[in-house]
Amino acid sequence: MSKAKGAAGKVFVIGAGLAGLSAATALAARGASVELIEAAGQAGGRCRSYFDPTIGGVIDNGNHLVLSGNRAVNAYLKRIGAQDALAGPPRAELDFVDLADGARWMLKPDEGFLPFWIGREGRRVPGTRASDYAGYARLMWANRRQRIGDLIPAKGALWDRLVHPFLLAALNTEPVEGSAALAGAVLRETLAKGGRYYRPRIAHPTLAAAFTDPALAFLQAQGAALRMSSRVRALTFMGPSLAALEMPETVPVSPQDAVILAVPPWVAGDLLPNLKAPGEFRAIVNAHFKLPAPAGAPLILGVVNGMAQWVFAFADRISVTVSAADALIDRDREELARALWADVQKALGIAEPLPPWQIVKEKRATFAATPEQDARRPAPTTRWLNLFLAGDWVQTGLPATIEGAVRSGETAAALAARHLAL
Repeated sequence: MSKAKGAAGKVFVIGAGLAGLSAATALAARGASVELIEAAGQAGGRCRSYFDPTIGGVIDNGNHLVLSGNRAVNAYLKRIGAQDALAGPPRAELDFVDLADGARWMLKPDEGFLPFWIGREGRRVPGTRASDYAGYARLMWANRRQRIGDLIPAKGALWDRLVHPFLLAALNTEPVEGSAALAGAVLRETLAKGGRYYRPRIAHPTLAAAFTDPALAFLQAQGAALRMSSRVRALTFMGPSLAALEMPETVPVSPQDAVILAVPPWVAGDLLPNLKAPGEFRAIVNAHFKLPAPAGAPLILGVVNGMAQWVFAFADRISVTVSAADALIDRDREELARALWADVQKALGIAEPLPPWQIVKEKRATFAATPEQDARRPAPTTRWLNLFLAGDWVQTGLPATIEGAVRSGETAAALAARHLAL
Protein backbone atom coordinates (compact mmCIF):
# COMPACT_ATOMS: atom_id res chain seq x y z
CA MET A 1 0.00 0.00 0.00
CA SER A 2 1.36 3.45 -0.96
CA LYS A 3 2.48 5.87 1.71
CA ALA A 4 0.41 8.97 2.26
CA LYS A 5 1.56 12.07 0.42
CA GLY A 6 4.16 13.93 2.38
CA ALA A 7 5.46 10.77 4.11
CA ALA A 8 8.24 10.39 1.53
CA GLY A 9 10.28 12.86 -0.45
CA LYS A 10 8.99 14.89 -3.34
CA VAL A 11 9.36 14.16 -7.06
CA PHE A 12 10.28 16.86 -9.54
CA VAL A 13 9.57 15.87 -13.15
CA ILE A 14 11.31 18.23 -15.57
CA GLY A 15 9.63 18.11 -18.97
CA ALA A 16 5.96 17.56 -19.83
CA GLY A 17 6.33 15.61 -23.03
CA LEU A 18 4.95 12.08 -23.09
CA ALA A 19 7.89 10.65 -21.15
CA GLY A 20 7.46 13.23 -18.41
CA LEU A 21 3.68 12.84 -18.33
CA SER A 22 4.06 9.07 -18.15
CA ALA A 23 6.46 9.34 -15.22
CA ALA A 24 4.43 12.00 -13.42
CA THR A 25 1.12 10.17 -13.69
CA ALA A 26 2.64 6.83 -12.69
CA LEU A 27 4.11 8.39 -9.54
CA ALA A 28 0.99 10.39 -8.72
CA ALA A 29 -1.03 7.18 -9.00
CA ARG A 30 1.27 5.67 -6.34
CA GLY A 31 0.65 8.55 -3.96
CA ALA A 32 3.84 10.52 -4.58
CA SER A 33 3.98 14.29 -4.21
CA VAL A 34 4.71 15.39 -7.79
CA GLU A 35 5.76 18.72 -9.25
CA LEU A 36 5.77 18.85 -13.05
CA ILE A 37 7.94 21.57 -14.60
CA GLU A 38 7.72 22.49 -18.31
CA ALA A 39 9.65 25.17 -20.18
CA ALA A 40 6.98 25.66 -22.85
CA GLY A 41 3.57 27.15 -22.33
CA GLN A 42 1.86 23.82 -22.97
CA ALA A 43 2.45 20.15 -22.33
CA GLY A 44 2.91 17.45 -24.95
CA GLY A 45 6.39 18.11 -26.31
CA ARG A 46 6.58 16.84 -29.87
CA CYS A 47 3.08 15.34 -29.49
CA ARG A 48 1.20 18.60 -29.26
CA SER A 49 -1.97 20.14 -30.68
CA TYR A 50 -2.72 23.77 -31.37
CA PHE A 51 -5.20 26.04 -33.13
CA ASP A 52 -3.98 26.91 -36.61
CA PRO A 53 -5.62 29.98 -38.16
CA THR A 54 -4.82 28.87 -41.72
CA ILE A 55 -6.64 25.59 -41.25
CA GLY A 56 -9.22 27.24 -39.01
CA GLY A 57 -9.13 24.49 -36.42
CA VAL A 58 -7.05 22.45 -34.03
CA ILE A 59 -4.34 20.34 -35.65
CA ASP A 60 -1.57 18.12 -34.36
CA ASN A 61 2.06 18.94 -35.04
CA GLY A 62 2.24 15.47 -36.60
CA ASN A 63 0.38 12.22 -37.09
CA HIS A 64 1.68 9.79 -34.51
CA LEU A 65 0.66 6.22 -35.23
CA VAL A 66 0.52 3.70 -32.40
CA LEU A 67 -0.33 0.01 -32.51
CA SER A 68 -2.81 -1.97 -30.45
CA GLY A 69 0.01 -4.04 -28.93
CA ASN A 70 1.80 -1.03 -27.47
CA ARG A 71 1.63 -2.15 -23.85
CA ALA A 72 2.90 1.02 -22.20
CA VAL A 73 0.65 3.30 -24.25
CA ASN A 74 -2.41 1.25 -23.34
CA ALA A 75 -1.51 1.29 -19.63
CA TYR A 76 -0.88 5.06 -19.71
CA LEU A 77 -4.20 5.82 -21.40
CA LYS A 78 -6.05 3.59 -18.95
CA ARG A 79 -4.35 5.31 -16.01
CA ILE A 80 -5.44 8.78 -17.14
CA GLY A 81 -8.95 7.67 -18.12
CA ALA A 82 -8.42 8.00 -21.87
CA GLN A 83 -8.52 4.36 -22.95
CA ASP A 84 -11.12 5.18 -25.61
CA ALA A 85 -9.15 8.08 -27.11
CA LEU A 86 -7.63 6.15 -30.03
CA ALA A 87 -9.37 5.45 -33.32
CA GLY A 88 -8.73 2.65 -35.76
CA PRO A 89 -10.14 -0.43 -37.45
CA PRO A 90 -11.37 -3.35 -35.34
CA ARG A 91 -8.90 -5.65 -37.09
CA ALA A 92 -5.34 -5.25 -38.37
CA GLU A 93 -6.28 -4.03 -41.82
CA LEU A 94 -3.83 -1.71 -43.57
CA ASP A 95 -4.61 -0.02 -46.88
CA PHE A 96 -1.85 0.78 -49.38
CA VAL A 97 -1.55 2.40 -52.79
CA ASP A 98 1.43 2.35 -55.15
CA LEU A 99 1.49 5.64 -57.03
CA ALA A 100 3.85 4.24 -59.67
CA ASP A 101 1.35 1.79 -61.13
CA GLY A 102 -1.90 2.62 -59.29
CA ALA A 103 -2.07 -0.74 -57.52
CA ARG A 104 -4.17 -0.82 -54.36
CA TRP A 105 -4.36 -3.51 -51.72
CA MET A 106 -5.33 -4.15 -48.14
CA LEU A 107 -3.08 -6.16 -45.87
CA LYS A 108 -5.26 -8.59 -43.89
CA PRO A 109 -3.18 -10.55 -41.39
CA ASP A 110 -4.58 -13.16 -39.03
CA GLU A 111 -5.39 -11.97 -35.55
CA GLY A 112 -3.56 -14.84 -33.92
CA PHE A 113 0.09 -15.83 -33.68
CA LEU A 114 0.21 -18.21 -36.66
CA PRO A 115 0.55 -16.25 -39.94
CA PHE A 116 -1.78 -18.28 -42.15
CA TRP A 117 -2.45 -15.12 -44.21
CA ILE A 118 1.03 -15.29 -45.73
CA GLY A 119 -0.01 -18.43 -47.57
CA ARG A 120 -3.06 -16.80 -49.16
CA GLU A 121 -2.31 -14.75 -52.24
CA GLY A 122 -5.29 -12.43 -51.83
CA ARG A 123 -4.27 -11.41 -48.30
CA ARG A 124 -0.55 -10.81 -48.59
CA VAL A 125 1.32 -8.02 -50.35
CA PRO A 126 0.77 -8.16 -54.14
CA GLY A 127 3.73 -9.57 -56.02
CA THR A 128 5.09 -11.52 -53.05
CA ARG A 129 5.40 -15.24 -52.30
CA ALA A 130 4.94 -16.92 -48.94
CA SER A 131 8.64 -17.79 -48.88
CA ASP A 132 9.60 -14.09 -49.11
CA TYR A 133 8.49 -13.45 -45.54
CA ALA A 134 10.63 -16.01 -43.73
CA GLY A 135 13.93 -14.16 -44.15
CA TYR A 136 12.77 -11.20 -42.08
CA ALA A 137 12.79 -13.33 -38.93
CA ARG A 138 16.56 -12.74 -38.85
CA LEU A 139 15.92 -9.21 -37.65
CA MET A 140 14.40 -10.47 -34.41
CA TRP A 141 17.72 -11.92 -33.26
CA ALA A 142 20.04 -9.21 -34.55
CA ASN A 143 22.78 -7.79 -32.38
CA ARG A 144 23.15 -4.09 -31.62
CA ARG A 145 26.02 -3.60 -34.08
CA GLN A 146 24.14 -4.82 -37.15
CA ARG A 147 22.29 -2.70 -39.68
CA ILE A 148 19.11 -3.87 -41.36
CA GLY A 149 20.92 -3.80 -44.69
CA ASP A 150 23.47 -6.28 -43.31
CA LEU A 151 20.77 -8.92 -42.85
CA ILE A 152 18.00 -8.21 -45.35
CA PRO A 153 18.19 -7.55 -49.11
CA ALA A 154 16.73 -4.10 -49.69
CA LYS A 155 14.77 -5.07 -52.79
CA GLY A 156 11.69 -6.88 -53.97
CA ALA A 157 7.97 -6.34 -53.67
CA LEU A 158 7.81 -7.22 -49.97
CA TRP A 159 10.55 -4.73 -49.12
CA ASP A 160 9.12 -1.97 -51.30
CA ARG A 161 5.47 -2.42 -50.38
CA LEU A 162 5.54 -3.32 -46.69
CA VAL A 163 8.88 -3.67 -44.91
CA HIS A 164 10.42 -0.39 -46.05
CA PRO A 165 7.31 1.74 -45.29
CA PHE A 166 6.76 0.04 -41.94
CA LEU A 167 10.36 0.31 -40.73
CA LEU A 168 10.76 3.84 -42.09
CA ALA A 169 7.79 4.91 -39.96
CA ALA A 170 8.99 2.99 -36.90
CA LEU A 171 12.63 4.10 -37.01
CA ASN A 172 12.32 7.50 -38.72
CA THR A 173 15.58 6.49 -40.36
CA GLU A 174 16.26 5.02 -43.78
CA PRO A 175 15.88 1.30 -43.00
CA VAL A 176 19.00 0.12 -44.84
CA GLU A 177 21.19 2.08 -42.41
CA GLY A 178 18.88 1.54 -39.45
CA SER A 179 19.59 -0.60 -36.41
CA ALA A 180 18.59 -4.20 -36.99
CA ALA A 181 18.21 -4.70 -33.22
CA LEU A 182 15.71 -1.83 -32.92
CA ALA A 183 13.80 -3.08 -35.95
CA GLY A 184 13.78 -6.56 -34.45
CA ALA A 185 12.37 -5.25 -31.18
CA VAL A 186 9.48 -3.62 -33.03
CA LEU A 187 8.80 -6.80 -35.02
CA ARG A 188 8.87 -8.99 -31.89
CA GLU A 189 6.26 -6.84 -30.19
CA THR A 190 3.95 -6.36 -33.19
CA LEU A 191 4.08 -8.23 -36.49
CA ALA A 192 5.51 -11.43 -34.99
CA LYS A 193 2.70 -11.67 -32.40
CA GLY A 194 -0.25 -11.54 -34.77
CA GLY A 195 -2.71 -8.99 -36.07
CA ARG A 196 -4.33 -8.17 -32.74
CA TYR A 197 -1.01 -6.61 -31.70
CA TYR A 198 -0.68 -4.27 -34.66
CA ARG A 199 -4.09 -2.83 -35.29
CA PRO A 200 -3.28 0.76 -36.30
CA ARG A 201 -4.42 3.49 -33.92
CA ILE A 202 -4.30 7.28 -34.07
CA ALA A 203 -5.28 9.89 -31.49
CA HIS A 204 -8.88 11.02 -31.73
CA PRO A 205 -9.79 13.78 -32.18
CA THR A 206 -6.33 15.24 -31.44
CA LEU A 207 -3.08 14.30 -29.72
CA ALA A 208 -3.80 16.70 -26.87
CA ALA A 209 -7.27 15.27 -26.32
CA ALA A 210 -5.88 11.74 -26.17
CA PHE A 211 -2.50 11.99 -24.48
CA THR A 212 -2.05 15.38 -22.82
CA ASP A 213 -5.25 16.98 -21.51
CA PRO A 214 -6.44 13.86 -19.63
CA ALA A 215 -2.98 13.48 -18.07
CA LEU A 216 -2.96 17.06 -16.81
CA ALA A 217 -6.48 16.64 -15.44
CA PHE A 218 -5.41 13.42 -13.70
CA LEU A 219 -2.38 15.12 -12.15
CA GLN A 220 -4.46 18.05 -10.91
CA ALA A 221 -6.97 15.64 -9.39
CA GLN A 222 -4.09 13.92 -7.57
CA GLY A 223 -2.87 17.23 -6.16
CA ALA A 224 0.24 17.53 -8.31
CA ALA A 225 1.78 20.96 -8.88
CA LEU A 226 1.99 22.01 -12.55
CA ARG A 227 4.43 24.72 -13.60
CA MET A 228 4.22 25.68 -17.27
CA SER A 229 6.53 28.27 -18.91
CA SER A 230 9.16 27.49 -16.26
CA ARG A 231 12.60 26.64 -17.59
CA VAL A 232 15.20 24.85 -15.50
CA ARG A 233 18.39 26.69 -16.47
CA ALA A 234 20.92 24.74 -14.41
CA LEU A 235 21.28 21.94 -11.90
CA THR A 236 23.34 22.12 -8.72
CA PHE A 237 24.95 18.97 -7.34
CA MET A 238 26.34 18.23 -3.92
CA GLY A 239 28.25 15.01 -3.52
CA PRO A 240 26.24 12.02 -4.76
CA SER A 241 22.95 13.91 -5.05
CA LEU A 242 21.24 16.64 -7.03
CA ALA A 243 20.81 19.54 -4.61
CA ALA A 244 18.91 22.31 -6.43
CA LEU A 245 17.12 23.42 -9.59
CA GLU A 246 17.94 26.90 -10.91
CA MET A 247 14.84 28.34 -12.59
CA PRO A 248 16.10 31.26 -12.19
CA GLU A 249 15.01 31.09 -8.54
CA THR A 250 16.73 28.33 -6.64
CA VAL A 251 14.51 25.35 -5.82
CA PRO A 252 16.19 23.15 -3.20
CA VAL A 253 16.17 19.39 -3.68
CA SER A 254 16.94 17.12 -0.73
CA PRO A 255 18.71 13.76 -1.04
CA GLN A 256 15.36 12.17 -0.12
CA ASP A 257 13.65 13.83 -3.10
CA ALA A 258 13.77 12.44 -6.64
CA VAL A 259 14.19 14.28 -9.92
CA ILE A 260 13.28 12.90 -13.34
CA LEU A 261 14.84 14.75 -16.25
CA ALA A 262 12.49 14.16 -19.20
CA VAL A 263 13.78 16.67 -21.74
CA PRO A 264 15.29 16.32 -25.25
CA PRO A 265 18.89 15.07 -25.35
CA TRP A 266 20.35 18.44 -26.38
CA VAL A 267 18.69 20.07 -23.36
CA ALA A 268 19.83 17.28 -21.05
CA GLY A 269 23.36 17.70 -22.43
CA ASP A 270 23.35 21.36 -21.38
CA LEU A 271 22.25 20.44 -17.84
CA LEU A 272 24.35 17.36 -17.17
CA PRO A 273 28.15 17.35 -17.43
CA ASN A 274 29.67 14.69 -19.69
CA LEU A 275 26.34 13.17 -20.69
CA LYS A 276 26.70 10.62 -23.47
CA ALA A 277 23.59 10.82 -25.64
CA PRO A 278 22.53 10.61 -29.30
CA GLY A 279 23.73 13.60 -31.28
CA GLU A 280 22.43 12.78 -34.75
CA PHE A 281 18.79 13.32 -35.58
CA ARG A 282 16.23 12.77 -38.33
CA ALA A 283 13.46 15.09 -39.47
CA ILE A 284 9.74 14.59 -40.02
CA VAL A 285 7.54 16.73 -42.26
CA ASN A 286 3.77 16.83 -41.82
CA ALA A 287 1.20 18.53 -44.02
CA HIS A 288 -2.37 19.40 -43.11
CA PHE A 289 -4.96 20.26 -45.77
CA LYS A 290 -8.31 21.86 -44.96
CA LEU A 291 -10.52 19.48 -46.88
CA PRO A 292 -12.59 16.59 -45.51
CA ALA A 293 -11.48 13.24 -46.82
CA PRO A 294 -13.81 11.72 -49.42
CA ALA A 295 -16.44 9.23 -48.27
CA GLY A 296 -15.00 5.76 -47.96
CA ALA A 297 -11.38 6.90 -47.66
CA PRO A 298 -9.39 4.69 -45.27
CA LEU A 299 -8.47 6.27 -41.97
CA ILE A 300 -4.81 5.50 -42.66
CA LEU A 301 -3.39 4.91 -46.14
CA GLY A 302 0.19 3.83 -46.82
CA VAL A 303 1.67 5.38 -49.95
CA VAL A 304 4.42 3.70 -51.97
CA ASN A 305 6.51 5.53 -54.58
CA GLY A 306 5.41 9.01 -53.58
CA MET A 307 6.77 11.88 -51.56
CA ALA A 308 3.87 11.32 -49.18
CA GLN A 309 4.26 8.17 -47.10
CA TRP A 310 1.11 8.04 -44.97
CA VAL A 311 -2.19 9.81 -45.56
CA PHE A 312 -4.61 10.27 -42.65
CA ALA A 313 -8.29 10.97 -43.26
CA PHE A 314 -10.03 13.14 -40.68
CA ALA A 315 -13.56 14.53 -40.70
CA ASP A 316 -12.30 18.08 -41.22
CA ARG A 317 -8.91 17.66 -42.88
CA ILE A 318 -6.46 15.41 -44.66
CA SER A 319 -2.98 15.00 -43.18
CA VAL A 320 0.25 13.62 -44.58
CA THR A 321 3.38 12.38 -42.83
CA VAL A 322 6.87 12.02 -44.32
CA SER A 323 9.46 10.30 -42.13
CA ALA A 324 13.25 10.58 -42.43
CA ALA A 325 12.55 13.85 -44.22
CA ASP A 326 15.97 15.49 -43.99
CA ALA A 327 16.06 16.06 -47.75
CA LEU A 328 12.78 18.03 -47.51
CA ILE A 329 13.34 20.05 -44.37
CA ASP A 330 14.81 23.10 -46.13
CA ARG A 331 12.51 23.08 -49.15
CA ASP A 332 10.04 25.88 -49.72
CA ARG A 333 6.84 25.30 -47.75
CA GLU A 334 4.47 26.01 -50.64
CA GLU A 335 6.50 23.78 -52.93
CA LEU A 336 6.15 20.98 -50.38
CA ALA A 337 2.42 21.59 -49.99
CA ARG A 338 1.83 21.40 -53.75
CA ALA A 339 3.94 18.25 -54.18
CA LEU A 340 2.29 16.48 -51.27
CA TRP A 341 -1.18 17.53 -52.38
CA ALA A 342 -0.50 16.02 -55.81
CA ASP A 343 0.22 12.72 -54.06
CA VAL A 344 -2.98 13.04 -52.01
CA GLN A 345 -5.02 13.61 -55.17
CA LYS A 346 -3.65 10.41 -56.69
CA ALA A 347 -3.88 8.40 -53.49
CA LEU A 348 -7.48 9.36 -52.65
CA GLY A 349 -8.75 9.88 -56.19
CA ILE A 350 -9.81 13.49 -55.72
CA ALA A 351 -9.62 16.44 -58.13
CA GLU A 352 -9.97 19.43 -55.78
CA PRO A 353 -7.23 22.03 -56.19
CA LEU A 354 -4.84 22.80 -53.35
CA PRO A 355 -6.96 23.82 -50.32
CA PRO A 356 -5.72 25.90 -47.36
CA TRP A 357 -2.70 24.09 -45.94
CA GLN A 358 -0.13 24.04 -43.20
CA ILE A 359 3.33 22.47 -43.24
CA VAL A 360 4.89 21.46 -39.93
CA LYS A 361 8.61 20.64 -39.90
CA GLU A 362 10.36 18.89 -37.02
CA LYS A 363 14.07 19.07 -37.80
CA ARG A 364 15.13 17.00 -34.79
CA ALA A 365 12.06 14.81 -34.53
CA THR A 366 13.93 11.70 -33.33
CA PHE A 367 17.46 10.48 -32.87
CA ALA A 368 18.85 8.63 -35.88
CA ALA A 369 18.02 4.97 -35.24
CA THR A 370 21.42 3.66 -36.37
CA PRO A 371 23.59 1.23 -34.38
CA GLU A 372 26.03 4.03 -33.60
CA GLN A 373 23.41 6.39 -32.19
CA ASP A 374 21.61 3.59 -30.34
CA ALA A 375 24.90 2.81 -28.59
CA ARG A 376 25.01 6.39 -27.28
CA ARG A 377 21.67 6.15 -25.47
CA PRO A 378 22.15 6.42 -21.71
CA ALA A 379 20.59 4.26 -19.02
CA PRO A 380 17.77 5.82 -16.98
CA THR A 381 20.00 5.90 -13.89
CA THR A 382 22.74 8.49 -13.39
CA ARG A 383 25.75 8.81 -11.06
CA TRP A 384 23.57 10.97 -8.80
CA LEU A 385 21.41 8.86 -6.53
CA ASN A 386 18.27 10.98 -6.80
CA LEU A 387 18.37 11.85 -10.52
CA PHE A 388 16.84 9.71 -13.27
CA LEU A 389 16.42 10.14 -17.03
CA ALA A 390 13.36 9.66 -19.23
CA GLY A 391 12.70 10.19 -22.92
CA ASP A 392 12.51 8.22 -26.13
CA TRP A 393 16.28 8.80 -26.52
CA VAL A 394 17.07 7.00 -23.25
CA GLN A 395 17.84 3.30 -23.63
CA THR A 396 14.54 1.45 -23.88
CA GLY A 397 15.37 -1.19 -26.48
CA LEU A 398 12.90 0.52 -28.83
CA PRO A 399 13.31 3.29 -31.40
CA ALA A 400 12.05 6.81 -30.69
CA THR A 401 8.33 6.09 -30.70
CA ILE A 402 5.41 7.05 -28.46
CA GLU A 403 5.63 3.58 -26.93
CA GLY A 404 9.32 4.10 -26.19
CA ALA A 405 8.71 7.52 -24.63
CA VAL A 406 5.90 6.28 -22.39
CA ARG A 407 7.86 3.18 -21.43
CA SER A 408 10.86 5.30 -20.46
CA GLY A 409 8.63 7.34 -18.19
CA GLU A 410 7.38 4.16 -16.53
CA THR A 411 10.95 3.01 -15.92
CA ALA A 412 12.06 6.34 -14.47
CA ALA A 413 8.97 6.42 -12.25
CA ALA A 414 9.75 2.95 -10.89
CA LEU A 415 13.32 4.01 -10.08
CA ALA A 416 12.11 7.20 -8.39
CA ALA A 417 9.52 5.27 -6.41
CA ARG A 418 12.22 2.90 -5.17
CA HIS A 419 14.36 5.87 -4.14
CA LEU A 420 11.37 7.35 -2.28
CA ALA A 421 10.56 3.95 -0.78
CA LEU A 422 6.99 4.16 -2.05
